[in-house]
Amino acid sequence: MQPGEEVNALCDELEEILNEGKKPLMGGSGSNPKIVDADAIYDLLDEIRNVFPEEFNAARRVMKEEEEILAHAHQTADTIVADAQQQAMILAGDQEVVRLANQQAEEIRDQASQYERDLRYHINDYAEGVLTGIEDNLKSVIGQLERSRQALDDGSLSRR
Repeated sequence: MQPGEEVNALCDELEEILNEGKKPLMGGSGSNPKIVDADAIYDLLDEIRNVFPEEFNAARRVMKEEEEILAHAHQTADTIVADAQQQAMILAGDQEVVRLANQQAEEIRDQASQYERDLRYHINDYAEGVLTGIEDNLKSVIGQLERSRQALDDGSLSRR
């Protein structure tokens, strides 16, 4: 299930309960007063509240994965540089060989840095997309909750 789909499904159920509400026999002056199963609505609201932490945990997982990938990229870059430096030291007998080894180590370091920058860019892009999707879903859920609350408020005002 995609992030937010479960919350959207629960909001759809909530909207269905409100739509299936019966009109009161008497009174009911208001935009659209209805009698609804409050327990069912409260149960759905509890489920929605329970799902939100899962959405946030998904976002945290993405961020943690990003950190782990970057740490691995740093570790890989350090290993590559250390290997290049070790190779350079083994060949240190001749200055030209040492110079070439240092040049190669610098190129490897540059490649590793470029790899890290590219990886960071793609990870940030991916994380931004996931977080934007979650944010959009949360906005949708909040809108649906506000409409549901308004419908409940409209119904309770007409009974007063």
